[in-house]
Amino acid sequence: MNITRENIDELNAVVKVDIAKEDYAGKVDKILKDYRKNANIPGFRKGHVPMGMVKKQYGQAVLVDEVNKLLQESLNKYLTEEKLDVLGNPLPKEQENFDWEKDNYSFEFELGLAPEFDVDLDLKKPVTKYNIVADEKMVNDQIESIQKQYGKLKTKDVVEEGDTVAGTFKNEEEGIEKETTIELENIKGKRNLNKFVGAKVGDTISLKTKSLFEDDHALINHLGIEHDKAHDLDIEVEFTISEINERELADLDQELFDKLFGKDNVKTVTELKEKIKEDAAKQFEQQSDQQLMNDITEALIETTDFELPKEFLQKWIQTVGEKPLSEEEAAEEYEKSEKGLRYQLIEGKVVNDNNLNVDFNDLKAFASEKIKQQMAQFGQMDPSQKELDDIAARILSNQDEVKRLSEQLMNEKLLEFYKEKMKFDEKEVTYEEFVKAIYK
Repeated sequence: MNITRENIDELNAVVKVDIAKEDYAGKVDKILKDYRKNANIPGFRKGHVPMGMVKKQYGQAVLVDEVNKLLQESLNKYLTEEKLDVLGNPLPKEQENFDWEKDNYSFEFELGLAPEFDVDLDLKKPVTKYNIVADEKMVNDQIESIQKQYGKLKTKDVVEEGDTVAGTFKNEEEGIEKETTIELENIKGKRNLNKFVGAKVGDTISLKTKSLFEDDHALINHLGIEHDKAHDLDIEVEFTISEINERELADLDQELFDKLFGKDNVKTVTELKEKIKEDAAKQFEQQSDQQLMNDITEALIETTDFELPKEFLQKWIQTVGEKPLSEEEAAEEYEKSEKGLRYQLIEGKVVNDNNLNVDFNDLKAFASEKIKQQMAQFGQMDPSQKELDDIAARILSNQDEVKRLSEQLMNEKLLEFYKEKMKFDEKEVTYEEFVKAIYK
């Protein structure tokens, strides 16, 4: 067997594999002899079928199968030994009038080669790193939410803004009859709200379903209708009030602080506000980090310039799916996936150049930490190392979980590396300002 390579240019090459009869003949003969031992052909005793008949019936199929196996093995070995960084898979070149009756064969494969490039983390225009903080309004809203959650309901005779109203929605034509409880702060529009204000127990209010609630999905729960129906539902319903309650806010006292944070961990409203800010900062950090990673990715794609073997990749895309694509379809798919491919190459370069690879011990420790965090959410604050190791072992026996956790860990490693090596334009923003900035 002989394998040679011709480099067309820096991004494209053709590999030629020459296979001689002596490379495959021994395996083919052995398989045909095994076939002969076990063949059941009418007129012949088992194991006494003439070899000529076995070769005639099975010879070419076995030959083709063995040559293809040999071809694949030798090509993969060659790519590994030559350390060729290829994109996609080798594409066999079509050969007209290929003759399996010959003893020696030649096959050619097109290769798309990964480009050589460097990644410069010292960007001329630094990426913005958002540090999200809870502003006074957010903190006060959170305090009010806590007070409502731990407050008491006080029964009333007349509806006022901010009340909670229980009752029944009805519409005979649509078959709607649903008991529910409505927080008036979730009612959309002053006109709808005014229909409730001043109403009493026993009163019936006529309402239009379209734009009744701040969130259209609320119709599903309050009217008991299907999801697909809720979006465009525009009918009139009647709501008969059965109960009116005003939620009295809980006092901001030591009893409430202890319920929220444990005994004596928070003692004043000032400490409560600081605790809320601290917890909010932890929650915001994940969103800030995700946005930072997105922005770094975009910046590196934009500033790292290299060519790709476009024509080869489009030809490869035509063949790689469940069904073949036309040239136009493959070109369209390439345009959609080019950006992602570019970042995969950039990420691979950063990982390899800086030894950021994930090994099994890293993955095991990462899985154990994730398990520990989840157990803490359910009140198990101090699991033993054996418990963590046993659960981690079960999780890591699932290849899909291994892949998912590996990607998460690699993402964290990359982000920490970028944070250490890159310069950023740091901005302290409220959550509202952050949302406006990234969805501008």
